[in-house]
Amino acid sequence: MAQDNPSSWVEARDAAIADFLDRFADCPDRDVLADLMVAITRLARDGAGRGELKMLTTSFKELRYAFKVFAPYHDVRKVSIFGSSRTPADHPDYIQADAFARHMRQRRWMVITGAGDGIMGAGQLGAGRAASFGVAIRLPHEQTTNVTIASDPKLINFKYFFTRKILFLKEASAIALFPGGFGTQDEGFESMTMIQTGKTNLMPLVMIDAPGGTYWQHWRTYIKAELLHNGMIGEEDMNLFKLTDNVDEAVAEITGFYRRYHSMRYVGPLLVLRLSSPLPPAALEKLNDTYASILTEGRIEQHPCPLIGEDDEYPDMPRLALAFNRKNVGTLRLLVNDINAA
Repeated sequence: MAQDNPSSWVEARDAAIADFLDRFADCPDRDVLADLMVAITRLARDGAGRGELKMLTTSFKELRYAFKVFAPYHDVRKVSIFGSSRTPADHPDYIQADAFARHMRQRRWMVITGAGDGIMGAGQLGAGRAASFGVAIRLPHEQTTNVTIASDPKLINFKYFFTRKILFLKEASAIALFPGGFGTQDEGFESMTMIQTGKTNLMPLVMIDAPGGTYWQHWRTYIKAELLHNGMIGEEDMNLFKLTDNVDEAVAEITGFYRRYHSMRYVGPLLVLRLSSPLPPAALEKLNDTYASILTEGRIEQHPCPLIGEDDEYPDMPRLALAFNRKNVGTLRLLVNDINAA
């Protein structure tokens, strides 16, 4: 039938999907669910291999379950903590990670770690079981679940690294990196890449050494000497992260980012920055004078309520709307700093 009359096949498929959704999954977002089901029929018509279908199915199931686990905590700020799983409990880095997580818990933040030992275990020990999420990866060696998060309902086990990585950024409002191996470097560079390219929302990223430690200082030396000096990144990209060996300074960097700034989203061509309090007129004028270079047109405008076309989330928050060029994210970070300091 598909070869003889493709349009009839599509009509029959769409009618069957609509009937299925009426009976089993009627909800406000049924158009998105219908798109998922259309994709399934296309996989079948494409002749996708069994291995490919199993990979897609496992990925979908992992993400579906993870979204369910995180959903009740949507309005609680979270920080993703990365670092070596091999760091012993008496190491200064472990002690620093424990202290950092305790400070964040005291400020009513939760932590997300890979659920292993070492720095991950320190982060969850400091935050405590109630304020912890674990997103574990199933490996043939090395990875074990730390005692704080073991058997907790907020522990999620992943088969694939890429599905696990989505949660570290999607659910986080900040990233904290402690010294670690390949995995820590991978997560750090991916986080910076996603922020730099605008594929995830702007958020604070802090790299934390133990007092007197040099791990991240040596890393920054390499970044400046090889990437910045050779034009592979811009000077403004150095604004996307902060190095410190002081827990109080790390906590202040993260919590201060949300002093007035709350969240962001795009509404058509405009970037909308939601604020917890309005900007004084003089501060708004100063922003326009300072950051005109990152606008494609117009000015930064303040609005007392959501823009037309914006969702109804946080309806009582004032907004700044700007035609951001979507390129100079490091400079946008400085703009947020000035919003918070105004």
